[in-house]
Amino acid sequence: MGEPVTAAFALPDEAATEALAFKLASALPADTAGWIVLLRGELGAGKSTLARGMLKRLGHRGLVPSPTYTLVEPYEIHGRIMYHVDLYRISDPEELQYLGSADWADGLLLVEWPERAGHRLDGADLRIHLEYSGEGRRAAVTACTGRGAAVVSRVSEIS
Repeated sequence: MGEPVTAAFALPDEAATEALAFKLASALPADTAGWIVLLRGELGAGKSTLARGMLKRLGHRGLVPSPTYTLVEPYEIHGRIMYHVDLYRISDPEELQYLGSADWADGLLLVEWPERAGHRLDGADLRIHLEYSGEGRRAAVTACTGRGAAVVSRVSEIS
């Protein structure tokens, strides 16, 4: 892929973060096996809120706990496998193998704190950076692959 495709979004409140999550989930293709979405940002920037909103839009009913302590929360929704992963508590990328990372290729992977994985997530499709902006937040959604670029383009078109 040539130049990275990035779209920026102002997120004045939690509802705006959830709305972006719904747009992202709506823009994904029906088959998301092997997709990797990296969620970056400081503590409290909205990574779990975004992941929770995406899972709900994709059809999950019920609670979506933060995987801060479990590290991995798997979901099966309408025949699709999804993994919400929080790497904040790992100290070495080698620990990913003990979390079952070899099995994650069959689903959509939403990863918080991906920088803790070293280069093991270099094949990511989307990188979403959330940051504080005044009283709200701001998100930058960057495509890392061609299929990620198609999603960023679709998200920008959804009103």
